[in-house]
Amino acid sequence: MHDKISVVGHTSLDYLFSVEKIAGPNESYPIIDYNTFYGGGAANVAAAIAALGGRSQLISAVGPDFEGSDYEIHLRDIGVDLSLMYTIEGEKNTSAFVYTDKEHNQCTYFHWGASRKFPELEPPCVDFVHLATADSVFNSRIAKKAKFVSFDPGQDLVTYSEDRLRTILENTNILFSNRHEIQRVCNILNVSFEDIKNMVDVVIVTYDSRGSVVYMDDKEYQIPVVEVEAADPTGAGDGYRAGFLVAYTEGYPLEICGRIGSTVASFVVESVGCQTSLPTWTQMKHRFETCFGPLVEPDKS
Repeated sequence: MHDKISVVGHTSLDYLFSVEKIAGPNESYPIIDYNTFYGGGAANVAAAIAALGGRSQLISAVGPDFEGSDYEIHLRDIGVDLSLMYTIEGEKNTSAFVYTDKEHNQCTYFHWGASRKFPELEPPCVDFVHLATADSVFNSRIAKKAKFVSFDPGQDLVTYSEDRLRTILENTNILFSNRHEIQRVCNILNVSFEDIKNMVDVVIVTYDSRGSVVYMDDKEYQIPVVEVEAADPTGAGDGYRAGFLVAYTEGYPLEICGRIGSTVASFVVESVGCQTSLPTWTQMKHRFETCFGPLVEPDKS
């Protein structure tokens, strides 16, 4: 594996609660069960890249409680470079609290913690950066510094001003979004999807169970979902991005990059938790070839 991929964004602990009922104001209901998982979009992507054998570096703001934690040990053990992490004194680590009832209604609270200090931090100079969901100020600054930019605005898109979003996209080489987010991007900038495709070299749009489409120039590559018994869809997009980016840095054609992304995502959804069933390259290749036929290595001559 070649290029190191620096991933910017959240490193969080995800607390997932199963409850009898979502409580309203002044109400209380029993918690049936709860579990804690490693999460945060940036950490998910960096971990999946490392599991595949790629070189990943995590750029994230964390609290002192992260240092020496099981989460830090986990990321180091799978090979994520943590040398550019920012430890913010006096702040807790980022956390997500998700409550789900028996009817699958959901209520989520997100504590930014150390991540809210991103606007005050000076971004490092990196070659290949993937901007996961994170602070728009920091992301726009690092996008102008990096040689190659992959961008996933995700759920934090609502925090982007028109100027910051335009700044990032003008420096972006690969844009990831779902079908809702790409429409919001167009609305914020008051442009068409064709304008976005003209602005960014490669645009990938996911369409839920219908898979994804990779756009470049006047070409479109339809990428199907790899069907598995899904336990939890959370983190599938992060797995897709990791697989796509590792394949891209290895020189695979765009259609193959998308198929590899889809294959990695299929592993992620088989277990609850975004980092609990990340595949190695060998495991990914076996499932890829079962679904799509032989995975031919790119010619690097």
